[in-house]
Amino acid sequence: MRLRFVSLMLIAFLVPALLLADGGAIKGKVTDQETGKPLAGANVFLKGTRYGSSTDVDGNYTIQKLPAGSYTLVVSYVGYARYEKEVTFEDSAVMTLDVALNRTELISEQVVVTASKSAEKITEAPATIDLITARNIDEHPSANIGELLAYQKGVDYIRTGVLGTGMNIRGFNSAFNAKNLQMNDNRLSTLVATSLPLGALSTTVKEDIDRIEVILGPNAALYGPNAHNGLINTITKDPRTSEGTTFVAGGGNHNTFSGRFRHAKVVNETFRYKASFEFDRGQEFNYVDSVYVGGVAFKEFGLDRDFDSVRGEASFYFSPNPTSDFIITSGGSNSNNLGVTNAGRNQIKDWRIFFLQARYVSPHFFGQVYHTWSITDDTYALNQRTQNYLTFIAAGFPEEEAERRSLHEAWFGSSPDQGIALNREANFRDHSRRWNAEAQYNNTWAGFHVTGGFQWQRDIANSKGTFLLDQAGAIELD
Repeated sequence: MRLRFVSLMLIAFLVPALLLADGGAIKGKVTDQETGKPLAGANVFLKGTRYGSSTDVDGNYTIQKLPAGSYTLVVSYVGYARYEKEVTFEDSAVMTLDVALNRTELISEQVVVTASKSAEKITEAPATIDLITARNIDEHPSANIGELLAYQKGVDYIRTGVLGTGMNIRGFNSAFNAKNLQMNDNRLSTLVATSLPLGALSTTVKEDIDRIEVILGPNAALYGPNAHNGLINTITKDPRTSEGTTFVAGGGNHNTFSGRFRHAKVVNETFRYKASFEFDRGQEFNYVDSVYVGGVAFKEFGLDRDFDSVRGEASFYFSPNPTSDFIITSGGSNSNNLGVTNAGRNQIKDWRIFFLQARYVSPHFFGQVYHTWSITDDTYALNQRTQNYLTFIAAGFPEEEAERRSLHEAWFGSSPDQGIALNREANFRDHSRRWNAEAQYNNTWAGFHVTGGFQWQRDIANSKGTFLLDQAGAIELD
Protein backbone atom coordinates (compact mmCIF):
# COMPACT_ATOMS: atom_id res chain seq x y z
CA MET A 1 0.00 0.00 0.00
CA ARG A 2 2.85 2.38 0.88
CA LEU A 3 4.56 1.64 -2.44
CA ARG A 4 1.34 2.43 -4.35
CA PHE A 5 0.95 5.71 -2.44
CA VAL A 6 4.53 6.73 -3.23
CA SER A 7 4.00 5.89 -6.92
CA LEU A 8 0.88 8.02 -7.09
CA MET A 9 2.68 10.92 -5.44
CA LEU A 10 5.53 10.66 -7.96
CA ILE A 11 3.07 10.71 -10.87
CA ALA A 12 1.27 13.72 -9.39
CA PHE A 13 4.53 15.67 -9.26
CA LEU A 14 6.15 14.37 -12.45
CA VAL A 15 3.29 15.03 -14.90
CA PRO A 16 3.13 18.78 -14.20
CA ALA A 17 6.91 18.89 -14.18
CA LEU A 18 7.06 17.36 -17.65
CA LEU A 19 4.52 19.87 -18.91
CA LEU A 20 6.43 22.75 -17.42
CA ALA A 21 9.80 21.61 -18.70
CA ASP A 22 9.08 23.00 -22.15
CA GLY A 23 7.04 26.04 -21.11
CA GLY A 24 3.55 26.70 -19.85
CA ALA A 25 0.30 24.97 -20.69
CA ILE A 26 -3.41 25.66 -20.76
CA LYS A 27 -6.09 23.01 -20.51
CA GLY A 28 -9.80 22.81 -19.94
CA LYS A 29 -13.15 21.64 -21.21
CA VAL A 30 -15.52 23.16 -23.78
CA THR A 31 -19.26 22.61 -23.25
CA ASP A 32 -22.67 23.81 -24.41
CA GLN A 33 -23.81 26.66 -22.13
CA GLU A 34 -27.43 25.50 -22.18
CA THR A 35 -27.12 21.72 -21.88
CA GLY A 36 -23.68 21.31 -20.32
CA LYS A 37 -22.81 18.64 -22.90
CA PRO A 38 -19.18 18.51 -24.10
CA LEU A 39 -18.44 19.88 -27.58
CA ALA A 40 -16.09 17.58 -29.48
CA GLY A 41 -14.02 19.04 -32.30
CA ALA A 42 -14.11 22.68 -31.13
CA ASN A 43 -11.15 24.78 -32.30
CA VAL A 44 -9.04 26.19 -29.45
CA PHE A 45 -6.04 28.35 -30.30
CA LEU A 46 -4.01 31.39 -29.33
CA LYS A 47 -4.68 34.17 -31.83
CA GLY A 48 -1.75 35.14 -34.02
CA THR A 49 0.38 32.13 -33.04
CA ARG A 50 0.93 28.55 -34.16
CA TYR A 51 -0.34 27.19 -30.84
CA GLY A 52 -3.68 25.44 -30.92
CA SER A 53 -5.67 22.27 -30.43
CA SER A 54 -9.15 20.83 -30.80
CA THR A 55 -11.32 19.20 -28.18
CA ASP A 56 -11.62 15.43 -27.86
CA VAL A 57 -14.85 13.43 -27.60
CA ASP A 58 -15.24 14.59 -23.97
CA GLY A 59 -14.70 18.25 -24.84
CA ASN A 60 -11.22 18.39 -23.28
CA TYR A 61 -8.30 20.32 -24.77
CA THR A 62 -4.63 20.91 -23.91
CA ILE A 63 -2.15 23.37 -25.42
CA GLN A 64 1.44 22.85 -24.27
CA LYS A 65 4.94 24.33 -24.59
CA LEU A 66 3.78 27.94 -24.30
CA PRO A 67 6.37 30.70 -23.78
CA ALA A 68 5.67 33.27 -21.09
CA GLY A 69 3.61 36.22 -22.29
CA SER A 70 0.11 37.53 -22.95
CA TYR A 71 -2.18 35.89 -25.49
CA THR A 72 -5.77 35.90 -26.72
CA LEU A 73 -7.39 32.49 -26.32
CA VAL A 74 -10.02 31.81 -29.00
CA VAL A 75 -12.61 29.02 -28.95
CA SER A 76 -14.83 28.55 -32.02
CA TYR A 77 -17.44 26.00 -32.97
CA VAL A 78 -19.96 25.97 -35.83
CA GLY A 79 -23.36 27.20 -34.62
CA TYR A 80 -21.95 28.81 -31.44
CA ALA A 81 -20.79 32.31 -30.57
CA ARG A 82 -17.03 32.75 -30.77
CA TYR A 83 -15.28 33.01 -27.38
CA GLU A 84 -12.18 35.15 -26.76
CA LYS A 85 -10.31 35.79 -23.52
CA GLU A 86 -7.01 37.49 -22.68
CA VAL A 87 -4.65 35.17 -20.79
CA THR A 88 -1.17 35.75 -19.37
CA PHE A 89 1.44 33.09 -18.67
CA GLU A 90 4.40 33.36 -16.39
CA ASP A 91 7.33 30.99 -16.75
CA SER A 92 6.24 27.34 -16.53
CA ALA A 93 2.67 28.20 -15.55
CA VAL A 94 -0.20 25.74 -16.00
CA MET A 95 -3.66 27.26 -16.42
CA THR A 96 -7.05 25.55 -16.36
CA LEU A 97 -9.82 27.33 -18.26
CA ASP A 98 -13.21 25.75 -18.92
CA VAL A 99 -15.36 27.42 -21.58
CA ALA A 100 -19.15 27.24 -22.05
CA LEU A 101 -20.26 28.37 -25.53
CA ASN A 102 -23.61 29.92 -26.36
CA ARG A 103 -25.61 28.81 -29.37
CA THR A 104 -26.20 31.55 -31.90
CA GLU A 105 -28.02 32.16 -35.15
CA LEU A 106 -26.35 35.55 -35.57
CA ILE A 107 -24.76 35.73 -39.00
CA SER A 108 -21.87 37.75 -37.59
CA GLU A 109 -20.86 34.83 -35.37
CA GLN A 110 -21.15 32.04 -37.96
CA VAL A 111 -17.96 30.21 -38.95
CA VAL A 112 -17.39 29.39 -42.64
CA VAL A 113 -14.62 27.60 -44.53
CA THR A 114 -15.33 28.04 -48.25
CA ALA A 115 -14.03 31.56 -48.90
CA SER A 116 -10.44 30.81 -47.80
CA LYS A 117 -10.50 27.00 -47.33
CA SER A 118 -9.90 27.61 -43.61
CA ALA A 119 -12.23 28.35 -40.69
CA GLU A 120 -13.08 32.03 -40.17
CA LYS A 121 -15.97 34.21 -39.04
CA ILE A 122 -18.35 34.98 -41.87
CA THR A 123 -17.83 38.71 -41.35
CA GLU A 124 -14.06 38.27 -41.78
CA ALA A 125 -14.27 36.20 -44.98
CA PRO A 126 -12.75 37.83 -48.10
CA ALA A 127 -15.96 37.28 -50.08
CA THR A 128 -19.70 37.77 -49.67
CA ILE A 129 -21.20 34.55 -48.31
CA ASP A 130 -24.77 33.38 -47.77
CA LEU A 131 -25.22 30.61 -45.23
CA ILE A 132 -27.94 27.95 -44.99
CA THR A 133 -27.62 26.53 -41.47
CA ALA A 134 -28.41 23.10 -40.05
CA ARG A 135 -31.50 24.59 -38.42
CA ASN A 136 -32.74 25.90 -41.80
CA ILE A 137 -32.26 22.42 -43.27
CA ASP A 138 -33.94 20.59 -40.36
CA GLU A 139 -36.97 22.87 -40.52
CA HIS A 140 -37.39 22.44 -44.29
CA PRO A 141 -40.03 19.71 -44.83
CA SER A 142 -39.03 18.69 -48.36
CA ALA A 143 -36.18 16.35 -49.28
CA ASN A 144 -35.26 18.82 -52.06
CA ILE A 145 -32.66 21.03 -50.38
CA GLY A 146 -32.28 23.08 -53.57
CA GLU A 147 -35.52 24.85 -52.65
CA LEU A 148 -33.74 26.64 -49.79
CA LEU A 149 -31.50 28.46 -52.26
CA ALA A 150 -34.55 30.32 -53.55
CA TYR A 151 -34.48 32.40 -50.34
CA GLN A 152 -30.83 33.46 -50.60
CA LYS A 153 -29.95 36.94 -51.81
CA GLY A 154 -28.11 37.10 -55.11
CA VAL A 155 -29.24 33.60 -56.17
CA ASP A 156 -31.58 33.11 -59.15
CA TYR A 157 -33.70 29.98 -58.77
CA ILE A 158 -35.85 28.04 -61.22
CA ARG A 159 -37.95 24.95 -60.56
CA THR A 160 -37.38 22.28 -63.22
CA GLY A 161 -39.35 19.40 -61.70
CA VAL A 162 -40.51 17.74 -58.50
CA LEU A 163 -36.87 17.10 -57.55
CA GLY A 164 -35.16 19.28 -60.15
CA THR A 165 -33.85 22.77 -59.47
CA GLY A 166 -31.78 25.20 -61.50
CA MET A 167 -29.87 28.13 -60.05
CA ASN A 168 -27.29 30.72 -60.85
CA ILE A 169 -25.44 33.48 -59.06
CA ARG A 170 -25.15 37.03 -60.40
CA GLY A 171 -27.93 36.75 -62.99
CA PHE A 172 -28.46 35.18 -66.44
CA ASN A 173 -30.25 32.16 -65.03
CA SER A 174 -31.70 29.30 -67.04
CA ALA A 175 -32.77 25.72 -66.44
CA PHE A 176 -29.48 24.48 -67.92
CA ASN A 177 -26.79 26.51 -66.23
CA ALA A 178 -23.11 25.85 -65.52
CA LYS A 179 -21.98 29.38 -64.65
CA ASN A 180 -21.56 28.65 -60.94
CA LEU A 181 -19.52 25.87 -59.37
CA GLN A 182 -21.14 23.37 -57.02
CA MET A 183 -19.16 21.33 -54.48
CA ASN A 184 -19.72 18.81 -51.69
CA ASP A 185 -17.15 18.77 -48.88
CA ASN A 186 -14.65 20.59 -51.15
CA ARG A 187 -15.22 17.97 -53.87
CA LEU A 188 -16.47 19.02 -57.32
CA SER A 189 -20.16 18.10 -57.59
CA THR A 190 -20.37 18.32 -61.38
CA LEU A 191 -20.56 16.00 -64.35
CA VAL A 192 -17.16 15.29 -65.86
CA ALA A 193 -18.13 15.57 -69.53
CA THR A 194 -20.18 18.79 -69.33
CA SER A 195 -19.24 20.44 -65.98
CA LEU A 196 -22.96 20.77 -65.25
CA PRO A 197 -24.00 20.54 -61.57
CA LEU A 198 -25.08 17.06 -60.44
CA GLY A 199 -28.37 18.38 -59.06
CA ALA A 200 -30.76 15.44 -58.63
CA LEU A 201 -27.86 13.04 -59.35
CA SER A 202 -26.12 14.09 -56.11
CA THR A 203 -24.98 11.42 -53.65
CA THR A 204 -25.60 13.49 -50.48
CA VAL A 205 -28.56 12.82 -48.16
CA LYS A 206 -30.41 15.73 -46.54
CA GLU A 207 -30.00 14.47 -42.96
CA ASP A 208 -26.21 14.43 -43.37
CA ILE A 209 -25.93 18.11 -44.40
CA ASP A 210 -24.50 20.44 -41.77
CA ARG A 211 -24.68 23.66 -43.79
CA ILE A 212 -24.51 25.14 -47.29
CA GLU A 213 -22.15 28.04 -47.98
CA VAL A 214 -22.88 30.21 -51.03
CA ILE A 215 -20.15 32.55 -52.31
CA LEU A 216 -21.64 35.44 -54.24
CA GLY A 217 -19.07 36.36 -56.85
CA PRO A 218 -15.99 35.01 -58.62
CA ASN A 219 -13.64 32.76 -56.68
CA ALA A 220 -11.39 31.33 -59.39
CA ALA A 221 -8.16 31.85 -57.42
CA LEU A 222 -9.03 29.01 -55.03
CA TYR A 223 -11.45 26.89 -57.06
CA GLY A 224 -10.51 27.33 -60.71
CA PRO A 225 -12.14 29.00 -63.75
CA ASN A 226 -15.52 27.28 -63.33
CA ALA A 227 -16.17 29.40 -60.22
CA HIS A 228 -16.30 32.65 -62.21
CA ASN A 229 -19.89 33.47 -61.17
CA GLY A 230 -19.95 31.97 -57.70
CA LEU A 231 -19.76 28.82 -55.65
CA ILE A 232 -22.17 26.60 -53.69
CA ASN A 233 -20.43 24.31 -51.18
CA THR A 234 -22.44 21.69 -49.27
CA ILE A 235 -20.71 20.61 -46.05
CA THR A 236 -21.73 17.41 -44.29
CA LYS A 237 -21.83 16.62 -40.58
CA ASP A 238 -18.99 15.30 -38.43
CA PRO A 239 -19.94 12.23 -36.34
CA ARG A 240 -18.43 13.93 -33.27
CA THR A 241 -21.18 16.55 -33.33
CA SER A 242 -24.04 14.44 -34.71
CA GLU A 243 -23.75 10.96 -33.25
CA GLY A 244 -26.84 8.75 -33.41
CA THR A 245 -29.36 7.22 -35.81
CA THR A 246 -32.01 9.05 -37.83
CA PHE A 247 -34.78 7.60 -39.99
CA VAL A 248 -37.24 9.76 -41.94
CA ALA A 249 -40.10 8.71 -44.22
CA GLY A 250 -42.66 10.90 -45.94
CA GLY A 251 -44.90 11.30 -48.94
CA GLY A 252 -47.03 13.85 -50.74
CA ASN A 253 -48.44 15.04 -54.03
CA HIS A 254 -47.42 13.44 -57.33
CA ASN A 255 -47.23 10.03 -55.62
CA THR A 256 -43.98 11.05 -53.98
CA PHE A 257 -42.29 8.98 -51.30
CA SER A 258 -38.95 9.62 -49.62
CA GLY A 259 -37.18 7.36 -47.14
CA ARG A 260 -33.90 8.51 -45.58
CA PHE A 261 -31.52 6.95 -43.06
CA ARG A 262 -28.37 8.17 -41.31
CA HIS A 263 -26.19 6.58 -38.64
CA ALA A 264 -23.09 8.09 -37.01
CA LYS A 265 -20.90 6.58 -34.30
CA VAL A 266 -17.87 7.75 -32.31
CA VAL A 267 -15.98 4.55 -31.50
CA ASN A 268 -13.17 6.21 -29.52
CA GLU A 269 -10.99 9.32 -29.57
CA THR A 270 -9.25 8.27 -32.78
CA PHE A 271 -11.95 6.55 -34.83
CA ARG A 272 -15.51 7.40 -35.88
CA TYR A 273 -17.75 6.73 -38.87
CA LYS A 274 -21.08 7.61 -40.49
CA ALA A 275 -23.33 6.26 -43.25
CA SER A 276 -26.43 7.63 -44.98
CA PHE A 277 -28.94 6.33 -47.53
CA GLU A 278 -31.96 7.72 -49.39
CA PHE A 279 -34.66 6.37 -51.69
CA ASP A 280 -37.09 8.64 -53.57
CA ARG A 281 -39.85 7.93 -56.05
CA GLY A 282 -42.81 9.76 -57.53
CA GLN A 283 -44.26 11.22 -60.69
CA GLU A 284 -43.17 14.40 -62.46
CA PHE A 285 -45.45 17.35 -63.13
CA ASN A 286 -48.05 16.54 -65.80
CA TYR A 287 -46.48 18.68 -68.48
CA VAL A 288 -45.63 17.69 -72.05
CA ASP A 289 -43.10 19.77 -73.96
CA SER A 290 -44.05 20.16 -77.63
CA VAL A 291 -41.64 19.07 -80.36
CA TYR A 292 -42.05 20.95 -83.65
CA VAL A 293 -41.50 19.16 -86.95
CA GLY A 294 -42.35 21.02 -90.16
CA GLY A 295 -44.19 23.68 -88.19
CA VAL A 296 -46.47 21.09 -86.53
CA ALA A 297 -46.37 20.45 -82.77
CA PHE A 298 -46.10 16.86 -81.53
CA LYS A 299 -46.01 15.38 -78.05
CA GLU A 300 -42.68 14.04 -76.80
CA PHE A 301 -42.13 10.42 -77.76
CA GLY A 302 -40.69 8.07 -75.14
CA LEU A 303 -41.74 10.29 -72.22
CA ASP A 304 -41.75 8.58 -68.80
CA ARG A 305 -42.91 10.82 -65.94
CA ASP A 306 -42.20 8.26 -63.21
CA PHE A 307 -38.98 8.96 -61.34
CA ASP A 308 -36.93 7.14 -58.73
CA SER A 309 -33.48 7.51 -57.25
CA VAL A 310 -31.22 5.97 -54.64
CA ARG A 311 -28.19 7.66 -53.11
CA GLY A 312 -25.84 7.14 -50.22
CA GLU A 313 -22.46 7.90 -48.68
CA ALA A 314 -20.17 6.41 -46.03
CA SER A 315 -17.24 8.08 -44.24
CA PHE A 316 -14.52 6.84 -41.91
CA TYR A 317 -12.59 9.28 -39.71
CA PHE A 318 -9.19 8.64 -38.15
CA SER A 319 -7.66 11.25 -35.82
CA PRO A 320 -3.93 10.64 -35.28
CA ASN A 321 -3.88 13.57 -32.83
CA PRO A 322 -6.45 15.98 -31.34
CA THR A 323 -5.99 18.56 -34.12
CA SER A 324 -5.86 16.40 -37.26
CA ASP A 325 -8.31 14.19 -39.16
CA PHE A 326 -7.79 11.69 -41.95
CA ILE A 327 -11.14 11.06 -43.70
CA ILE A 328 -12.08 8.51 -46.34
CA THR A 329 -15.48 8.95 -48.00
CA SER A 330 -17.24 7.04 -50.76
CA GLY A 331 -20.68 7.45 -52.27
CA GLY A 332 -22.92 6.79 -55.22
CA SER A 333 -26.33 7.40 -56.76
CA ASN A 334 -28.60 5.88 -59.41
CA SER A 335 -31.29 8.10 -60.93
CA ASN A 336 -34.24 7.84 -63.31
CA ASN A 337 -35.95 11.17 -63.96
CA LEU A 338 -36.48 14.04 -66.38
CA GLY A 339 -33.69 16.55 -66.91
CA VAL A 340 -34.49 19.98 -68.35
CA THR A 341 -32.14 21.63 -70.87
CA ASN A 342 -32.30 24.69 -73.12
CA ALA A 343 -33.00 22.39 -76.08
CA GLY A 344 -35.75 20.26 -74.55
CA ARG A 345 -35.86 17.56 -71.91
CA ASN A 346 -33.68 14.51 -71.39
CA GLN A 347 -35.06 11.19 -70.20
CA ILE A 348 -32.52 10.15 -67.57
CA LYS A 349 -32.25 6.36 -67.41
CA ASP A 350 -30.07 4.64 -64.81
CA TRP A 351 -27.53 7.47 -64.59
CA ARG A 352 -25.01 6.43 -61.94
CA ILE A 353 -22.51 8.66 -60.15
CA PHE A 354 -19.71 7.34 -57.91
CA PHE A 355 -16.81 8.90 -56.02
CA LEU A 356 -13.98 7.98 -53.66
CA GLN A 357 -12.29 10.72 -51.62
CA ALA A 358 -9.43 10.86 -49.10
CA ARG A 359 -8.80 14.04 -47.06
CA TYR A 360 -6.32 15.19 -44.45
CA VAL A 361 -7.33 18.21 -42.37
CA SER A 362 -5.31 20.03 -39.69
CA PRO A 363 -5.17 23.62 -38.42
CA HIS A 364 -2.52 24.61 -40.98
CA PHE A 365 -2.75 22.01 -43.74
CA PHE A 366 -5.49 20.68 -46.00
CA GLY A 367 -4.92 17.98 -48.60
CA GLN A 368 -7.17 15.71 -50.61
CA VAL A 369 -7.32 13.34 -53.56
CA TYR A 370 -10.53 12.04 -55.10
CA HIS A 371 -11.87 10.16 -58.08
CA THR A 372 -15.31 10.72 -59.65
CA TRP A 373 -16.91 8.66 -62.39
CA SER A 374 -20.22 8.66 -64.27
CA ILE A 375 -22.04 5.84 -66.08
CA THR A 376 -25.16 5.88 -68.25
CA ASP A 377 -26.01 3.99 -71.43
CA ASP A 378 -29.77 4.44 -71.87
CA THR A 379 -30.41 8.18 -71.36
CA TYR A 380 -31.84 10.02 -74.38
CA ALA A 381 -32.92 13.46 -75.58
CA LEU A 382 -36.71 13.51 -75.94
CA ASN A 383 -36.65 16.24 -78.58
CA GLN A 384 -34.24 14.44 -80.92
CA ARG A 385 -35.82 11.03 -80.37
CA THR A 386 -39.28 12.39 -81.19
CA GLN A 387 -38.02 13.92 -84.43
CA ASN A 388 -36.27 10.67 -85.38
CA TYR A 389 -39.35 8.59 -84.57
CA LEU A 390 -41.63 10.75 -86.70
CA THR A 391 -39.37 10.36 -89.77
CA PHE A 392 -39.74 6.58 -89.60
CA ILE A 393 -43.51 6.71 -89.02
CA ALA A 394 -43.99 9.16 -91.92
CA ALA A 395 -42.11 6.74 -94.19
CA GLY A 396 -44.40 3.85 -93.22
CA PHE A 397 -42.14 1.90 -90.85
CA PRO A 398 -43.80 -0.29 -88.18
CA GLU A 399 -44.06 1.43 -84.78
CA GLU A 400 -41.85 -1.16 -83.08
CA GLU A 401 -39.03 -0.60 -85.57
CA ALA A 402 -39.48 3.17 -85.48
CA GLU A 403 -39.24 3.12 -81.68
CA ARG A 404 -36.08 1.01 -81.71
CA ARG A 405 -34.24 2.94 -84.42
CA SER A 406 -35.28 6.40 -83.18
CA LEU A 407 -32.58 6.29 -80.49
CA HIS A 408 -29.81 6.53 -83.07
CA GLU A 409 -31.15 7.27 -86.56
CA ALA A 410 -33.49 9.42 -88.64
CA TRP A 411 -35.01 8.31 -91.97
CA PHE A 412 -34.69 10.46 -95.05
CA GLY A 413 -37.06 9.15 -97.70
CA SER A 414 -40.69 8.56 -98.61
CA SER A 415 -40.88 4.82 -97.82
CA PRO A 416 -38.86 1.96 -96.32
CA ASP A 417 -37.73 1.08 -99.84
CA GLN A 418 -36.88 4.61 -100.94
CA GLY A 419 -34.62 6.54 -98.61
CA ILE A 420 -31.63 6.32 -96.34
CA ALA A 421 -31.06 6.21 -92.58
CA LEU A 422 -28.56 8.75 -91.24
CA ASN A 423 -27.06 8.99 -87.79
CA ARG A 424 -29.06 11.41 -85.62
CA GLU A 425 -28.03 10.35 -82.14
CA ALA A 426 -30.68 10.83 -79.45
CA ASN A 427 -29.00 8.41 -77.04
CA PHE A 428 -26.66 9.75 -74.37
CA ARG A 429 -23.88 7.53 -73.12
CA ASP A 430 -21.40 8.64 -70.50
CA HIS A 431 -18.40 6.72 -69.17
CA SER A 432 -16.38 9.73 -68.02
CA ARG A 433 -13.89 9.94 -65.15
CA ARG A 434 -12.14 12.68 -63.22
CA TRP A 435 -9.12 12.66 -60.87
CA ASN A 436 -8.37 15.57 -58.54
CA ALA A 437 -5.59 16.37 -56.08
CA GLU A 438 -4.97 19.53 -54.08
CA ALA A 439 -3.11 20.78 -51.04
CA GLN A 440 -3.07 24.03 -49.08
CA TYR A 441 -0.91 25.34 -46.25
CA ASN A 442 -1.72 28.41 -44.15
CA ASN A 443 -0.04 30.02 -41.17
CA THR A 444 0.49 33.35 -39.45
CA TRP A 445 3.90 34.92 -38.90
CA ALA A 446 4.45 38.32 -37.30
CA GLY A 447 0.82 39.27 -37.89
CA PHE A 448 0.83 38.25 -41.58
CA HIS A 449 -1.44 35.43 -42.73
CA VAL A 450 0.14 33.38 -45.51
CA THR A 451 -1.65 30.81 -47.68
CA GLY A 452 -0.20 28.67 -50.47
CA GLY A 453 -1.26 25.58 -52.36
CA PHE A 454 -1.66 23.71 -55.62
CA GLN A 455 -4.38 21.93 -57.60
CA TRP A 456 -4.27 19.19 -60.23
CA GLN A 457 -7.15 17.79 -62.25
CA ARG A 458 -7.43 15.23 -65.01
CA ASP A 459 -10.67 14.77 -66.97
CA ILE A 460 -11.36 11.81 -69.24
CA ALA A 461 -14.61 12.66 -71.03
CA ASN A 462 -16.09 9.67 -72.82
CA SER A 463 -19.55 9.75 -74.41
CA LYS A 464 -18.84 6.78 -76.70
CA GLY A 465 -19.32 9.15 -79.63
CA THR A 466 -22.90 10.09 -78.71
CA PHE A 467 -22.86 13.75 -77.65
CA LEU A 468 -19.17 14.72 -77.67
CA LEU A 469 -16.67 14.78 -80.53
CA ASP A 470 -15.02 11.64 -79.20
CA GLN A 471 -15.66 9.13 -81.96
CA ALA A 472 -11.92 8.43 -82.08
CA GLY A 473 -11.71 7.86 -78.33
CA ALA A 474 -12.08 9.58 -74.98
CA ILE A 475 -11.04 13.23 -74.62
CA GLU A 476 -8.31 13.65 -72.00
CA LEU A 477 -7.53 16.99 -70.37
CA ASP A 478 -5.03 17.86 -67.61
